[in-house]
Amino acid sequence: MRILSIVFLIFLGCGEEKTSENLNPGMASLQDIGSQNNIVQIAANSKDHTTLVTAVKEAGLLDSLANPGPFTVFAPTNAAFEKLPKGTVESLLEPSKKKELIHILEYHVAVGSYKKEYLKDGFTLGMANGNNISIQWKNGEPMINGIAKILESIPASNGIIHVIDSVLQE
Repeated sequence: MRILSIVFLIFLGCGEEKTSENLNPGMASLQDIGSQNNIVQIAANSKDHTTLVTAVKEAGLLDSLANPGPFTVFAPTNAAFEKLPKGTVESLLEPSKKKELIHILEYHVAVGSYKKEYLKDGFTLGMANGNNISIQWKNGEPMINGIAKILESIPASNGIIHVIDSVLQE
């Protein structure tokens, strides 16, 4: 039994060399094949959210959104970003605009998991950047701040994603 313990300890010690790159890769790099995907994994696998994923990476928020949560993310599509004035996205991705980018992205995230049916008319929801969004129902559908329509809702292991057709602005 003692020999087995020693062999086990040697085996554990023969793992991957520890470098600064792999000491703490963050929550976004973890893979759990048997579970439901988290918000980051779902967005990263969506062809309609490449702009959002790029922005989240540039802002350094991948690990935050991969944490257990729960979170509600109002995720603008690529087409939603295209509605912004020309050059807006490119400008926000510049390193000098990182704080502004983080503020905008956090305006799309709420702590807690709010399914579509929980978003009642007149409901105000506090966002991660400290500001609020408001919900108004029009034609039987919730609208966020009167401009963004929920196109689809996707449950995630750490919350819910509401795919929206406009970028939320304060």
